[in-house]
Amino acid sequence: MKASTHKKIRDISGTFIMTLVVAIVLFPILWALPSMFKDRSEIFELPLHWLPHEWTTENFETVFDMPDYNYLMSIGSTTLVAVVSVFLSLLVNMMAAYAFARIEFPGRTFFWIYMLSTMFIPGITILLTSVRVVSWLGMLDTIWVLIIPGVASGYNVFFFRQYYLGVPKYMEEAAMIDGLSKAGIFFRIFTRISTAPMVIIGMSVFMGYYNSFLWPVMTITENTNLYQIMQLIRTLNSRYTGRYGVVLAATMISLLVPFALYCFFQKYIVQGISIAGVK
Repeated sequence: MKASTHKKIRDISGTFIMTLVVAIVLFPILWALPSMFKDRSEIFELPLHWLPHEWTTENFETVFDMPDYNYLMSIGSTTLVAVVSVFLSLLVNMMAAYAFARIEFPGRTFFWIYMLSTMFIPGITILLTSVRVVSWLGMLDTIWVLIIPGVASGYNVFFFRQYYLGVPKYMEEAAMIDGLSKAGIFFRIFTRISTAPMVIIGMSVFMGYYNSFLWPVMTITENTNLYQIMQLIRTLNSRYTGRYGVVLAATMISLLVPFALYCFFQKYIVQGISIAGVK
């Protein structure tokens, strides 16, 4: 068999497998989209059908007209928490990564090993301890309890450090000759050449905060204005048991924010993934 025939078979097989994977991934979303416009009886109607017989907006009205919860405020609060957390996380982790990569200081090896060790500790094992700490600090039911505990990350520091180690030293030396301090070099040079890794880590942090459920449930119990979106959707599921159209409507609307961000930063996300693969 000719080499060109082998290549065609591989291409066809690869295309088929990728199409199958995409179909499996998209199927739940494609099935859920029209289900938002179905009433309860139609969702469970047999035989199953994709499009509703009678389109209804009752599920959306239920989501936006809850008497004691504000869905739009929950999305706004969740987005605000995620955006502020991304900014603080990038600032803290990038500065730490620059220090480990470029600055000699006493105990650097010890602190580097100590920081790496945090990557191997499951977050669930220190969850109760973390709740006790923020309770002792008086942070419960405040916006800061949703932001500060997750800002520093051993993995993010490791990722940026590995990236900075690949930056040629002559750039830093030239900047020092021009009179820039270490802080000036970091903010004027290293932050400007870190767009792709900043986007990929920033999106990861954003999604982590945006999809957070367990931590908000344990730390935000009384201030309903700070309910995060996943926390509110879980409340909807408990309140409207069996009305899955309401839950689907709330879930699909919540996807609009991360979907818009992914579309906007798609180019940099692809670059960041390639960098992550090399590093």
